Parts: sequence; C-alpha cells; structure tokens
Amino acid sequence: MHGAPQPLSALWPFIIISITYLLFTVTDGAVRMLVLLHAYTKGFSAMEVAIMFSLYELMGAGTNLAAGVCGARWGIRATLLSGLTLQIAGLAMLYGWTDDFSKLHAIIYVTAAQALCGVAKDLTKLGGKTVTKLVTPNERQGTLFKRVAGLTGYKNSLKGVGYFLGSALLTWSYVGAVSVMIALIVVALPFAWFGLTTKLGRVSKKNITLRAVFEQTGNVNVLSLARLFLFGSRDLWFEVPLPYYLRSATGMGWPRPAVGAMLAGYIILYGQVQAYAPQLVLGPLRQSPPNKHVCVFWNAVLLACPVFMGSVTFSTLYDTPGDGDGGKVSTLLLGVVSFAIIFAINSAVHSYLIVKYSDGNKVAMNVGFYYMANAFGRLIGTIVSGALYSYVGEDENDGLAACFLASSFFVVVSAVVSVRLDDDVGGFVCGRLCGGAEEE
Repeated sequence: MHGAPQPLSALWPFIIISITYLLFTVTDGAVRMLVLLHAYTKGFSAMEVAIMFSLYELMGAGTNLAAGVCGARWGIRATLLSGLTLQIAGLAMLYGWTDDFSKLHAIIYVTAAQALCGVAKDLTKLGGKTVTKLVTPNERQGTLFKRVAGLTGYKNSLKGVGYFLGSALLTWSYVGAVSVMIALIVVALPFAWFGLTTKLGRVSKKNITLRAVFEQTGNVNVLSLARLFLFGSRDLWFEVPLPYYLRSATGMGWPRPAVGAMLAGYIILYGQVQAYAPQLVLGPLRQSPPNKHVCVFWNAVLLACPVFMGSVTFSTLYDTPGDGDGGKVSTLLLGVVSFAIIFAINSAVHSYLIVKYSDGNKVAMNVGFYYMANAFGRLIGTIVSGALYSYVGEDENDGLAACFLASSFFVVVSAVVSVRLDDDVGGFVCGRLCGGAEEE
C-alpha cells in the first residue's frame, strides 16, 4: 500500500530545491568544459589541468563535512544560498584569466577559482540530496527510491547539457560563456531565497558537532568507502584523459564542439538511465528497492567495461593517430556507453542506499559524510589519471589504457568493500534467475 498522495504543500521544498539544484548543475558542467578546453588551447598538459581541478575536489570533500553541520544547524536554505553565491564568485574569477599569465600563475589562479566552485557545488548538492528524505515518509521506501533516482538522474543529464553548452559557447566567446553561466545562477537565486523556510533540515543543537559527523553507522561508513572507489574508477579516465585524447592530434583530433558533445552524451545518457533505473532495470529484475546484494552485483557487472576499454586501447587498433576506418570510434563508444549505463545503475543504487541508511535526525550530516568520500574518490581519480595519462608508456594510447586498467582495480575494490554492508533483507533477486523474498 502506498497510501494517499502527499499534498503539494508538503512537496514544495522538493520542487523549489530541484529547480535551483538543476539550474546550478548546468553551470557546474559548463565550467568544467570551459576550463578544460580553454587550458588545452593554451597548451596546458593533462597533469596541469588535473592540478587545476584538484582543489575543486579537495574543497568539495571538506565542504561536505562542514555542509552537513551547517545544514543541520542553520537549515538547507542557508547552505543553498551560500553555494549559489560562491558559484557566482568562482565564475567571476574566470574573467581574470588572461594570456598575460605565466603557466604557474594561471594554474594557481584557476585552481583558486575552481576551489570556490567546488565549495559551491557541495553546499548546493546537500540540499538536493537531503530534501528527498525530508519530504518522504519512512514507510514509502519505493517512493523515496524513485525520487532520489529521478532528481539525481535529471541533475546528471543537465550537467551533460552543461558540458555541451560550455564547449559550444567557448567557440563563440570565452567571456560570453562565463557570462551566460553567471546569468543562470542569478535566475536560480530567487527560488531559494523566497521559496524555502529557515527551518528546513535543522535539528536540535545538541546533535550538531563536527565530531558527530564522524560518528556514522557501520553501513554509512562501508557505503562511503565503496563510493570513494566507485567514483574514483570513473574519474580515472573520464574527467581529464578522455577529453584530452579526443582533442589531441595524436589521439582522435576532434574539434572542441565534438569533444563537448561526446562528454555531454555520456553524462545525459548516464543521467537518464539513473533517473529511470527503478522502473526500467531494477523493477523488472525485482531488485527495487535495492539492498546490499544488488549493490555488489551491479558493481561486479561494471568491471567488464574498463577491462574491455583498457585491453582494446593497448591493441594495434590504436597504433595510428586519427580514425581512418572508424574502428577506434566504434570501440571507444561501445566501451563508454556501456560504462555509462552500468555506472548509472550503480549510482542509483548507492544514492538510494545512503538515504535509506541515514538517521532521519542526522540526514544532512550522514549525506555530507558520504559525499565527502565521493569527493575524495574523484580527487584521487583526477590526480592519478593526470599522472598516468601524462607519464605512463610511450604515447597517449598507453596512458589512456593505463587509466582504464587502474579504473578496473578501483571497481574491484568497491565491490569487495560493498560485501561488508549489513543489509540482507530480501536476499539476492535477479528476475526469475535467482529467487529471494518477494517485494512488499
């Protein structure tokens, strides 16, 4: 029984935060492409760009800790408005990146701008990730799973739109592209300012300490560690090596809009699969809402993708620059699309489980801790990928292959860690292939 539908007034915070969060996400994807492709044009190496993004991820990790406490103490409205304001500041700093900068000066300056954007992203994301739990009754776990998957999926799809928008606007004007992104944040601000109350997400002050953030349940700790390696496995090849390989004359030699379209296509596909995973994949397989066994199963399935891509990239097919017969594009697309689909299912399962395992009284702090681990995974993946791509092997093919094989190792570790989750309710079910307890 699902019970009576919730009144619109009860869902109002979810609607407001969703609009704000989704508008912000477009700019988050766009600024990543603006910085990456602009840096490539200026002759920065993959390792140098990875350094530019490192503080974005590191600040995000620290912010998740602080945001959990701040959200619990001052409410989700305060963290959301702070995130939007800092995003404007980080974007505005990019106006100052000129050709007069030395490489070192540019790396320091852009890294500082990205740090502000990293803080902004995780302050804003806290609202998007916690509001689903706050507006959904505990007995409606199926509804909670669909809301979490839907919001996260559409967020990722719009981030993909941002990837394409950023690369396309860059062909018109760097300054113009930055201005469009700032305008989108200005549009989002009134929704958060006028549409939310200061009480949303606040808890009793006796529970609000930084120490309390680290006092997590066993399942939150285990899932957070698994998340670190899961997202590290993606960023080991996606964030810096793949766009550099697509753009490089010794790789694919694609123009900027094509590179942006490829990355945008991945993010949009990933987001849509994530949004509809409960209905299209996990529901028919009787895995909705998911448990520990579903988490481990889809993690194991994901392993095939980076192993395939690493093996193919090492093959003779990738020995020559460009792609005369289309074989390189076909195999790369097959691997990337497969990874996007299976990774999206994994992400949907993880995003639901962290909300499920969170204490309703400390949901902001639980989610903040979890996404701190997520940010550390992305940080490790980004830095290691820059080093592998730049310094391993004789050419860029060897570097890209090394990134894929390192990604395979991270997927294995994530699956092994997930086995430690204490969540056996329902057993393992996979359609009619494997039995288990029926869904309630």
